[in-house]
Amino acid sequence: MSQPYQEFIEIRGARENNLKNVSLRIPKRQITVFTGVSGSGKSSIVFDTIATESQRLLNENFSTFVRTFLPRLPQPDADAIENLSMAVVVDQKRLGGGAHSTVGTITDISPVLRLLYSRVGQPYVGPANAFSFNDPRGMCPECNGTGHKLGVDLDRALDRSKSLNEGAILLPGYGVGSWGLNVVTESGLFDLDKKLADYSEPELDQLLYGTPQKIKMQFGGKAMNLTFEGIVGKYFKRDVKSMSERTQEMVAPFLTEVTCPVCHGARLSQAALSCKINGRNIAEMAEMEVGQLIGALKEIREPGAAPVVKALTERLQHLVDIGLDYLTLDRETDTLSGGESQRVKMVKHLSGSLVDVTYVFDEPSIGLHPRDVHRLNELLQKLRDRGNTVLVVEHDPDVIKVADHIVDVGPQAGSHGGTIVYEGSYLGLLVADTLTGRHLKQALPLKEDVRSPSGKLSITHASLHNLRDVSVDIPAGVLTVVTGVAGSGKSTLINDVFLRQHPEAIVIDQSVVGVSTRSNPATYTGILDDVRKAFAAANKVSPGLFSFNSKGACEKCQGLGVTYVELSYLDKVEIPCDACGGKRFKEEVLAYKLNGKSIADVLDMTVEQALEFFELKEVVRRLQAMSDVGLGYLTLGQPLSTLSGGECQRVKLATELHKQGSIYVMDEPTTGLHMSDIGHLLAIINRLVDAGNTVIVIEHNRDVIRNADWIIDMGPDGGNRGGQVIFEGPPRKIIEAEHSITGRYLRSYDRA
Repeated sequence: MSQPYQEFIEIRGARENNLKNVSLRIPKRQITVFTGVSGSGKSSIVFDTIATESQRLLNENFSTFVRTFLPRLPQPDADAIENLSMAVVVDQKRLGGGAHSTVGTITDISPVLRLLYSRVGQPYVGPANAFSFNDPRGMCPECNGTGHKLGVDLDRALDRSKSLNEGAILLPGYGVGSWGLNVVTESGLFDLDKKLADYSEPELDQLLYGTPQKIKMQFGGKAMNLTFEGIVGKYFKRDVKSMSERTQEMVAPFLTEVTCPVCHGARLSQAALSCKINGRNIAEMAEMEVGQLIGALKEIREPGAAPVVKALTERLQHLVDIGLDYLTLDRETDTLSGGESQRVKMVKHLSGSLVDVTYVFDEPSIGLHPRDVHRLNELLQKLRDRGNTVLVVEHDPDVIKVADHIVDVGPQAGSHGGTIVYEGSYLGLLVADTLTGRHLKQALPLKEDVRSPSGKLSITHASLHNLRDVSVDIPAGVLTVVTGVAGSGKSTLINDVFLRQHPEAIVIDQSVVGVSTRSNPATYTGILDDVRKAFAAANKVSPGLFSFNSKGACEKCQGLGVTYVELSYLDKVEIPCDACGGKRFKEEVLAYKLNGKSIADVLDMTVEQALEFFELKEVVRRLQAMSDVGLGYLTLGQPLSTLSGGECQRVKLATELHKQGSIYVMDEPTTGLHMSDIGHLLAIINRLVDAGNTVIVIEHNRDVIRNADWIIDMGPDGGNRGGQVIFEGPPRKIIEAEHSITGRYLRSYDRA
């Protein structure tokens, strides 16, 4: 039988970013994994060349009017890019959307669930839209479908240690002697000398939420008929936004977001909530974890429900298959992590009908426990088997292993990268003399000689989210790694409970470090302050001249390096400033040199180049810290807004290294790191611990776990099957712990 004809995506002479005339043939309808150190050029090939050109060509098919609303994509710098199909980029950008966007709406599962209730729910209340919190027919009229609204923060509004006569109500307009308080006291409904702390529940309810009722009150010697109403209800008679600015400022400290008192957070109208299947309304179904929900749906036996139940369970099973069985359909999308967001997007595409598409993934293993990586691999294979081309940028050896074809980019990062150092199979990569090939065969040894703690940091009776009354001691002065499958409670335990109890801890996470184009590694780390002083001293002028935010800025672009041109009804277009050529500085400033280089030349240097150039002790120390965390390829002037989450985290780590006697909390610091850099990261962490710091790391990477002094393993699984500490101890002991999923995978890693 003849082999099917193999097509290829052809790239010739690609020069985007650091690519050095790269030519490639990427097999279509196969899984191709791109490997290499951070900054080697992987993303420049996959995202900036292939995906960008595919999207640009697709956009050209739309009318001129439609194109005005689409992003303007530049043609990638390459001699030729051929045989492209439509590209779908599945990245780690967090899903926004606010209160109206949930896991159910973003995956298109909620519309099918609404259809089920409109067909077989009892009593019948209307079509599917009658069950949508985004539709006026289905949303709760009190909160407009958000499930919450502005309310009074009772802890700030009341001093429960006082009586009404002593001024227990702290809200504006209810002070002692005020008209508002007089109405309350003259109502005759309350004991005015009784402390609010001693009020019974009905008494307090009457004071806060009592319905309007007429009372007689003496005013100026005359009897008047007035209306008493509970102070919270009275407070919200008017919409806060309709109050005067002065009044808004007065009431703002007493406001908070509270669960809607009408729908109790369900978001839906009372009619929609009255409709049930097997005793559950649609909101109760949406708040069940996906794994449980599948079981509940399979119990539905109503005639006509079978096709809808089948469609629902298939889509929900995709979430289970990728390790998200602990999510609920009513979970708001902006609460999902980057890794969870990426996997939710994958599920959406698996439910679609597109074929012969190029799917592009950016490190899809991020946030996944080793137990769940095989599930990810199965989904990638499903996409391929449906006739799609799958391109994956990845560092995880378990994902690299399932590739049909591997492209290793390197040999190093930045100007030392940008070439293809290997193309071929996984077995071929294992014997290739590249950084990736060499490190695939190496595993860091299990730490045997663990440090002794200098004390302990306690968490007691934590019950937030899925935590089940967790009490655990985190040893001080050592490296503690918190492990467990996705959804087991690691982040809740550390990022929520621990940090609330220890606000002095230094948090090094993946949140953005700068959204402005004026912020860059040189400004963020403080290097630029010393560099400006050095330029000023060498040229006997003011340091302010060497700032593009101050005196030295190009007057035409105000130091931005670009100018914006308005084109009638079209979007404004960004073009390099013709006065400074994009250098951001005035011409006379660029004439001042330090060892033959201008300030613009310095900002164009990579961290590695700057290390060779500078001899200033403080500058070298900070540059070395950035190099140590694997960021030697970044240029000093690169806008921070262009960095990935992993790069942001490492920039923060580099700036925090000099502090001592602190608690550091890191959330998956290996994100975006090549295998060859894990050893460097561990060296930095060990340096922090040896200097007297306590370091707590949430991590899935097995090399980091194996090098902990102490491990806290959460589980036994995710969601309502998690939330417990199932192991505490050194690495050697977790390998022997039969009930620990993490221990099981570390054992298999030892044998690999």
